[in-house]
Amino acid sequence: MSTVIEQSVEARLVAAAPRMADIPATLHYDGDDPFAVRMTFPAPATLEGVDVCWTFARDLLAAGMEAPEGDGDVRVRPYGYDRTVMEFHAPEGTAVIHVRSGELRRFLEATSEIVPTGLEHLHLDLDHGLAELMRDA
Repeated sequence: MSTVIEQSVEARLVAAAPRMADIPATLHYDGDDPFAVRMTFPAPATLEGVDVCWTFARDLLAAGMEAPEGDGDVRVRPYGYDRTVMEFHAPEGTAVIHVRSGELRRFLEATSEIVPTGLEHLHLDLDHGLAELMRDA
């Protein structure tokens, strides 16, 4: 079984103007890094004109779908019946997007098939990680 999941999602950028632009985004999960989720936005959707990738806790995403969660660079909260708001805070500014909650639930369910929630610690290779850190010492 593969230990990597990638799922495209449609994100709706919330802007000051009344029109909300749809932008593609990709959610990524790797069982070798069981606590983390990455969300990548393609170059045309970013101010810098390059792909931008945010890494945050899988637990943050799951909890934020039920109630406001996060007080750092990434914040997640439910919005209405089937939307989830995600905020990405950077020195350049804040991006706020809406994502369909159903898409996020499907992604989280798929990640749980690779690494069940609560058992992430059993999938860490601490010896390998420590060896990598010590390799150049």
